[in-house]
Amino acid sequence: MAEVVVLVGHVAGQVRKPSLELLTLARRLGTPVAVCAGAGPGTELGAEALETLGRYGARRVHLVEADNLEEHPVGWVQILADLAGDTAPEAVLVESTPEGREVAARLAVRLGSGVLTDAVDVRPGPSGPVVSQWAFAAGYQVTSRVTRSVPIIAVKPNAVAPVPEPVEPSVGRGGLELDEASLRTRVTSRAVRQSTGRPQLTEAEVVVSGGRGLGGAEHFGLVERLADALGGAVGASRAAVDAGWYPHAYQVGQTGVTVSPQLYLALGISGAIQHRAGMQTSKTIVAVNKDPEAPIFELADHGVVGDLFAVVPQLLDEIARRRD
Repeated sequence: MAEVVVLVGHVAGQVRKPSLELLTLARRLGTPVAVCAGAGPGTELGAEALETLGRYGARRVHLVEADNLEEHPVGWVQILADLAGDTAPEAVLVESTPEGREVAARLAVRLGSGVLTDAVDVRPGPSGPVVSQWAFAAGYQVTSRVTRSVPIIAVKPNAVAPVPEPVEPSVGRGGLELDEASLRTRVTSRAVRQSTGRPQLTEAEVVVSGGRGLGGAEHFGLVERLADALGGAVGASRAAVDAGWYPHAYQVGQTGVTVSPQLYLALGISGAIQHRAGMQTSKTIVAVNKDPEAPIFELADHGVVGDLFAVVPQLLDEIARRRD
């Protein structure tokens, strides 16, 4: 079978869940090749990370040993282009994040190929991988394929559940001397993300979001309690963020973060198109709103018309009861 290159990127201890999703999709198309580097100059992956990559089907692990790759992340484009030139893969899969989409676009230019972003499904087809995407603020689902050279596909997190298929991976190591194009772009500063103990919003399988119906910042504690009970992340609508009730980094919507969890709970969110564009690809949507005419109910799989301050505490009690 043809190889499928998967950009895992820097690995700090554990392999991130979106990378395992990419490996799961890659197995549908061919033989996965994981491309990664340790966190820090020329560091090893570690036995745990290597075992995880093998458990999810990476038959080959290409470990990049470079001192300046974190400072010049566009170097990943050079690495992937070189691999594609050597192996002629069936496809190259990356995460559909701002960084992943930039790598995908630059790689497509280098290879003279096509790029598909925000993929929610990837399957083999008679003329190459067939990709499902959401378009026009997720109002339509379209099917696409690349007709020229190596398909570059950026896949949204939570597009598929990671499924193990253990193999014994072979490990290849390669040094890297960045070319001029890679050196032009440099990271000048980094800020450490404050840890909340919750999963990242874009990677979470459960997201609980609060909106204007909460009435104030002091009530977001209720959203956080429900998110913690479900092991999920906290989100917020634009109205809540604009009111200063929750940080902008947690805004879900067209001008915020796009999420696609297995379960999305909207508490006190009316469902304006701006918000819907950021969450309507969620697998299951549950809405709680006291307005029966709220647009969010047109989208929700399950809806509760009622006061969230009465509904959510009952839900928390029921979760606790079932866990006892």
